Amino acid sequence: MPNSSQPPGTQGYAEQAAELIPQYESISFVAHHAAELHLLPTVPSRILDIGAGTGLDAAWFAEQGHSVVAVEPTAEFRHAAMRLHPSPLIEWLDDALPNLDVVLGRGQRFDVVMLSAVWMHLDATERGIAMPRVASLLAPDGVMVLSLRHGPVPAGRRMFAVSGEKTVELARQHGLGVVLNTHTESLQPGNRAAGVTWTRLAFRR
Repeated sequence: MPNSSQPPGTQGYAEQAAELIPQYESISFVAHHAAELHLLPTVPSRILDIGAGTGLDAAWFAEQGHSVVAVEPTAEFRHAAMRLHPSPLIEWLDDALPNLDVVLGRGQRFDVVMLSAVWMHLDATERGIAMPRVASLLAPDGVMVLSLRHGPVPAGRRMFAVSGEKTVELARQHGLGVVLNTHTESLQPGNRAAGVTWTRLAFRR
């Protein structure tokens, strides 16, 4: 049964954590984010990783000298991430889309906001709530990186068909201009065989 105390978008992740964690850890940050690497800062910057999962992305940023606020609402992932990728440059928060009340309450702004494989877990109403909140967290000239999964929905999880075009338009309504819009195959062999593809987007204010 789904855990009713968890945000709806996280459905299935706690139950499948033991299987998913090694799967997510098997692909490097550079391979995963090749399309947007050229947009990421090369000097120490402030990073917000929303839906940070196993901490792989947060750890890469910390290794580059960036300070990272990693947001992950599923305790099984958050606790595993803290064990797998301990770093004084990573601060872990229990918070979730669409509201991000904990993050917003801190009054911080970030040079990079990462939304890797999380946006399609929100329905249209939730996306409408989340976009202005996420946009407000960007520092001047900050970049938001967002990836969308397309294809069969894994059993037990909650996903919606969200197009890149609709996401670009929603971002535009909140002052964000698209600087990257590309489509790629899945890097996971099983997902690729099932026809899973990804849209990779980046925005600036």
